Amino acid sequence: MLVKALTGSKRYWGWITLLLVLIGTGFTCYLWQLNKGLTITGMSRDVSWGLYISQFTFLVGVAASAVMVVLPYYLHNVKAFGRITILGEFLAVAALIMCLLFVIVDVGKPMRILNMIFYPTPNSMFFWDMIALNGYLLLNIIAGWHALEAEYKAVPPPAWTKILVYVSIPWAVSIHTVTAFLYAGLPGRHYWLTAIMAARFLASAFASGPALLILLCYIIKRVSKFDPGREAIQKLAAIVTYATIVSAFFIGLEFFTAFYSQVPAHGMYTLKYLFAGLDGHGKLVSWMWAFAILVVLALVLLINPETRARDSYLQVACAAVFVSMWIEKGIGLVIGGFIPNPFERVTEYVPTLPETLIALGVWATGLLVLTFLYKIAISVKEETV
Repeated sequence: MLVKALTGSKRYWGWITLLLVLIGTGFTCYLWQLNKGLTITGMSRDVSWGLYISQFTFLVGVAASAVMVVLPYYLHNVKAFGRITILGEFLAVAALIMCLLFVIVDVGKPMRILNMIFYPTPNSMFFWDMIALNGYLLLNIIAGWHALEAEYKAVPPPAWTKILVYVSIPWAVSIHTVTAFLYAGLPGRHYWLTAIMAARFLASAFASGPALLILLCYIIKRVSKFDPGREAIQKLAAIVTYATIVSAFFIGLEFFTAFYSQVPAHGMYTLKYLFAGLDGHGKLVSWMWAFAILVVLALVLLINPETRARDSYLQVACAAVFVSMWIEKGIGLVIGGFIPNPFERVTEYVPTLPETLIALGVWATGLLVLTFLYKIAISVKEETV
């Protein structure tokens, strides 16, 4: 089946070439970072997690969202998801590969990662995050590939793959829960010190991931003969709607707790910095207001059944959900958590050009993996229809 990824139109190979150029550019900048260290990034003593870890955090949610198609199909026998289950699993594989790459580029010296294997510390959330992410990656690769191979050979998938699928359902929840614990377990960062951090992560994940999957389904429908099915897309749209509502509600809870109590330690200063600026600093204000506007736009289009049922409006709504959650989690939550620092001083963060190109290279790597996997999956499905 791997050969199917090596055949395609000029448009297909043009897309592959673009991704390879971005990967090459990012890798070149990474070699520079490997030589000079993280000094070429915009990170500092006060903001020690920047673009790399913010992308990692967001993509863990995209990976976890695969459960939104796996769970209804395998546990509730929702046949409509049968056509796109493999697409959700392969999306999780690509997202997890990007997650691991962002960790590698963030630690400075990649060999340091081996310390978690050679010197395991079970009382560390980083250790459990490593177990959760790598375990979920293997589950999706093995279960997804064997299911696709069985479809290609027109035989039932092996019985043991269904066991892996059932294991992957709670595992999907665990990967983003453990990632949330990395933040909620740091007492020196008031904005992250909230009991609903894991719930916020899961809600935003179940909004952004399925929203991206819907957009990918529309792209697949346009560039191939495979139709993911209108019923599946509409059911996913309902999931995106409810998850976006819950995610917006959780963010509202943070505002109430911070400003009604008037206790700075509950994140009041961070929220002021993000949405209004603090002490003359406000580089993220425009980003956060863009997030708010996009969420409102998405909810207006999604809550109304008539607009949600129309393809053009649904695509706009899903794009708004995906970008808004990327801003809130991939920029606001991670970077905002460092501002102000424990001494209530503001040190702002702006990613440098090499840092941005490295991040784009990682995204391009994930998109390349996703393109190859989807090319194989779609080719198999077109042949078996």
